[in-house]
Amino acid sequence: MPYQQIDHRDLVLRPLSERRSKFSIDEIMVDPDAPAPDDGLLADRLRRVAEEIRDARRRGASVMLAYGAHLVKNGLGPVVTRLMERGWITHLATNGAGTIHDWEYAYHGRSEEDVRANVAKGCFGTWEETGRYIHLAVLAGALEGRGYGESLGKFIADDGCEIPSRNELASALLDWAAVPTDSPAMPAYAEMLQVLSRFDIPSGRFRVEHPYGDLSLTAGAYRLGVPLTVHPGIGYDIIHNHHLANGAAIGRGADIDFRVFTRSVVNLDGGVFLSIGSAVMAPQVFEKALSLANNLRIQEPRRVVRPFIAVNDLAPVTWDWSMGEPPKENPAYYLRFCKSFSRMGGEMIYVDGDNRTFLHNLYRILKEK
Repeated sequence: MPYQQIDHRDLVLRPLSERRSKFSIDEIMVDPDAPAPDDGLLADRLRRVAEEIRDARRRGASVMLAYGAHLVKNGLGPVVTRLMERGWITHLATNGAGTIHDWEYAYHGRSEEDVRANVAKGCFGTWEETGRYIHLAVLAGALEGRGYGESLGKFIADDGCEIPSRNELASALLDWAAVPTDSPAMPAYAEMLQVLSRFDIPSGRFRVEHPYGDLSLTAGAYRLGVPLTVHPGIGYDIIHNHHLANGAAIGRGADIDFRVFTRSVVNLDGGVFLSIGSAVMAPQVFEKALSLANNLRIQEPRRVVRPFIAVNDLAPVTWDWSMGEPPKENPAYYLRFCKSFSRMGGEMIYVDGDNRTFLHNLYRILKEK
């Protein structure tokens, strides 16, 4: 007998308009052309990072930026978009929350809720539009072979998506059943058919206006053709507190994105990997992708990837990572976001400070030349 489990359809959902969100888009957005904060003690390290990025782009190598949700909540989307427009960033990677906050700002103009109060009331994350629209974006994108990030970026940029009819989906599945196939689209068609049947969603143009979509980092990456990959965990994000919660759809989108991420890592030799405020996702995903990239490069043969890695977070400097790994009795040994990156075969520097100071000044320095 399988273990007992909940049915997400029993949840009481509420409209996003009823939520008391903490911040509006006007309060958080950083103007890339405004004066950057004083970079103080970060100045030398910031100039080193900028020079490494310049050198990487001259060589045609990748410059990848992995970030946590606080980058979005600190209003740095326009700064990152400007970096992409100027060709300094070639790949973005984030966790599920990084795109959820970005979508809520694009659609609702507000984001972030009171976790303590809403968990106690049983309404944390149970917001109708956030869960419904993000799931439908990922489900629709999978029909065309798109990953989580590209699907959501297209959904915001296009103000919605196309929903196929149940008959179209069923006919395609019957054709595949008649002729054995390993088409990666087959399970995506089955998942979409189940959702349309279960929730009586009509086919045709599914329109969702995004009044602030021009400020969306996810949509900006899609418009510019820069891969933005999403690396979520099942149960990590508020979209799993929704009737449409679908681990298969999220997993499929994340799986595609991991493979896209790894393709960028293949081209990271002599490139730059930036990790900003991502203590778990960035180092954990990067180390697996780097192993796969080296596996592929060795077969060609090419040398293994040796990137320059810059890590920005708020934890104060307690260890000189140029000396190698600290001993296990040193608390710095347990800083995953430094320890994992220090093992990746390239040079790593740690820049302790607010991500607004780091990223805004990095843009300022890069545009000087």
